[in-house]
Amino acid sequence: MTPEAVIFDIGNVLVTWQPESHYDLTYGEARRRQLFDTVDLHAMNLGIDAGNEWKSTVYDWADRHPEFGPEIRDWHDNWIRLASPLIPHSIRLMRRLKTKGVPVFALTNFGRENFAYARTEYAFLNEFDRAYVSGEMKMIKPDAAIYKAVEDDCGIAPERLFFTDDRPENIDAAAARGWQTHLFDGPRGLADRLVGLGLLSADEAA
Repeated sequence: MTPEAVIFDIGNVLVTWQPESHYDLTYGEARRRQLFDTVDLHAMNLGIDAGNEWKSTVYDWADRHPEFGPEIRDWHDNWIRLASPLIPHSIRLMRRLKTKGVPVFALTNFGRENFAYARTEYAFLNEFDRAYVSGEMKMIKPDAAIYKAVEDDCGIAPERLFFTDDRPENIDAAAARGWQTHLFDGPRGLADRLVGLGLLSADEAA
């Protein structure tokens, strides 16, 4: 069944999201390991994705762990370096789908404020037909509620939605609702899947 819309996760699908790489480069691997072993920064970030205010959350965690204060504040102050580099082939696939008239949505665990900021840095984030952002919706993947909210908003039957994400639990939750899915492990695999679904030609997916 040919999908009516394609839904992209953002982190590690369109933009690399590996914060540890920034900390390795900036502070060294040993300091990064000490920081991440002591402070659960990914839990902090999940709260931001769920709707907590970005700067105040990060700065509060920095105040609670003053021995790592500058490093933790980097999660806000130098955030764009954490969310890089772009994944050009994936962005090209998104744009080619749009060129062919296929609706393209985002479904992303992303804070409200940092998503707004990222849109000023990365033009492609303004090109989705619909963007479903967890921090704005106050619900996160893989909770079933966020997938239902997408269905209710776009009005497309679940089996007509095609979703790609790099996290198996997010893919499993979408598949449980009847969505067509692809576990992202690189743009080449996604390109091949889009060709197989008849959404792009091989040349368009190159």
